[in-house]
Amino acid sequence: MTEQSLWVLDTNILISRLLVPGGIAAQAADHALTRGVLLVSEDTLGELIEVLSRPKFDAYISHEDRRRFLELLGGVARIVPIISQIHACRDAKDDKFLDVALNGDAKAIITGGCDLLGLDPFHGIRIVNPTTFLTWA
Repeated sequence: MTEQSLWVLDTNILISRLLVPGGIAAQAADHALTRGVLLVSEDTLGELIEVLSRPKFDAYISHEDRRRFLELLGGVARIVPIISQIHACRDAKDDKFLDVALNGDAKAIITGGCDLLGLDPFHGIRIVNPTTFLTWA
């Protein structure tokens, strides 16, 4: 049995996957899921749920579609227990993605966030944008 690659997708990538199914972020998310396992934590899932509950998304996607997206994500993602935390990112809210990657032995974090991208590579973990991920992984 071959070992699957483990990936962390930032909240912005998952939101883009939901809102723009044919976009680059969606392609990167789908690419990651076909080539490995998505890692999440309670904190990253909590952020995704909080962001998706914002009224600004009401004009773009129904509450039912958001709920279904979270349900599907829960069926394919692996929840990583966070044993050790790190404080390395300029934006402390992004540290939770580093925590998931380090605690889950991820191969890469896929993000559109400049603060995370500026740390690439981080303790042997690649931090790449969706376009780079599609050509690299």
